[in-house]
Amino acid sequence: MKTIFNKNINSELIERIQTLKASDNAQWGKMNSYQMLKHCTLSEELFQGKKEYKRLFIGKLFGGMALKGIMKNELPMKKNQPTHPEFKISGTGDFDIEKEKWISLLNEYNGYSNSEFIHPFFGKMTNEEIGIFVYKHTDHHLRQFGR
Repeated sequence: MKTIFNKNINSELIERIQTLKASDNAQWGKMNSYQMLKHCTLSEELFQGKKEYKRLFIGKLFGGMALKGIMKNELPMKKNQPTHPEFKISGTGDFDIEKEKWISLLNEYNGYSNSEFIHPFFGKMTNEEIGIFVYKHTDHHLRQFGR
C-alpha cells in the first residue's frame, strides 16, 4: 500500500500540491481550494501531535470499523466522506501560505513515529495505518481538485 512515509510517494504528492491554484474548483464536495488546503494542514497537525481534538462519541462506536474499510485495499477514499466538525473550514485566507504550510508539514513525516496517536474519530492508529491514511487523505483531496 502507498504510504506517506515512502519518500518517492511523499515527493509525488508534494509535486501534485504545487500544481494547485487558488482558482481551482472542486469536482465534488463543498470546499473551495483554500478551504481544502486549510482542512489538510489541520489534519497534518493532528497526526503530527501539534493539535488535539476531543474523541467523538460516534467515532468510539464506528471509528474502528470505518478505518478498517479505508485500510482494506488500495482503492482511493470515497467521495463526500463525513468530516470531523473541527475540520470543516469556512471563509478564506492566504492560499499560497496555506499551500506552503501543507508542503512543509508533509516533509515532516521523514522520521515520524507516534505510537500513542489516537484519532478523534478512528481511535488508536498504528504508524503503518497513519502512513496509509495520510497518503489516501492527501490523494483524495488532490483528486477532488483535479490533481
